[in-house]
This record gives sequence, structure tokens and C-alpha cells, in this order.
Amino acid sequence: TEAPGSVGRTLMQNLATYRGTIHPINPKRTDVLGRKAYASIGAVPEPVDLAVIVTPAETVPGLVKECAAARIPAAIVISAGFKEVGERGAQLEREILAARGKMRILGPNCIGMMAPLSGLNATFAGMMAPSGSIGFLSQSGALCTAILDWSIREHVGFSAFVSTGSML
Repeated sequence: TEAPGSVGRTLMQNLATYRGTIHPINPKRTDVLGRKAYASIGAVPEPVDLAVIVTPAETVPGLVKECAAARIPAAIVISAGFKEVGERGAQLEREILAARGKMRILGPNCIGMMAPLSGLNATFAGMMAPSGSIGFLSQSGALCTAILDWSIREHVGFSAFVSTGSML
């Protein structure tokens, strides 16, 4: 999306720093922030290494199934609305697990991940973590945000910065 202030727009802006190829998927648009958009993951003409999903919770299991069918090895599910909201959300998480096949899943309900050494910022955080030799992993998005703010202030860098979210 290009909606100002949206998670999707912030994510796309953050992904723009990555040196690899980015393929936005949006069935309602032909481009997103100047990049050609595809109607579905199956329409992308080359192999995809990582899917980043930022859609309403109800749509996520189907999208994970599409990604698994496209043989994408990993996905980050930033979307919220899963077990943190009750039984229907917990059921959606179970559907994600059933749909993923061999695909690795980070999330749902996470900030995402950063790999500063490669320029990958697959988060909706307002800034990229500085590069360094420390890997940081937390389930808590609030803790991730606090540590990221601290690391910038104190000039502490990371090789990886990961918010795991709420999956089992």
C-alpha cells in the first residue's frame, strides 16, 4: 500500500534499502511506491526467497498456503489478530501451521527482522539497526523497540535483529 503512515508503506520504504529484488504483491494495484506489483505470489516470474505478509489476519492462512505452493522457504507474518485476540485468532495460527508445509515462519504479530550487514530491513520500525556482531532475538516487540532505540543512542550494532512474534 501507499497509504501514509501504514505498516505496509513503512515496510516497503524499509525494504527499499535492501540490495536484492523486491516484488510487491497487491491484487488491486499495478505498482507500489514505483515498483511493479503482482496480483499474486504465483505471478512473480522468478524464485522468491522470503515473503513478508502484512494483511488482515483472516487472509494470512491462504497467503501462507500460496507461498508454500510457490516453494518460498520462509515468511515473516507481521500481521496481528491471532491468539492475542482469542480463540478465533488461535485457530488462524493453527491454520497457518497447517498451510506452511516446510516453510519457516517468523511471527505472526511481530515487528519483523533486520539483517543490517546485508541491508535487509523487513520491519515497520522507523530506523535500521546499526551493523555489528551481536544477534538479538525477542518475542516482545516493546523490548525490541526499546533495545533498538538504545542501540542507536549507544552505538551498539547487530548482525541480526529479530522480533519473533507469537507463534507456538
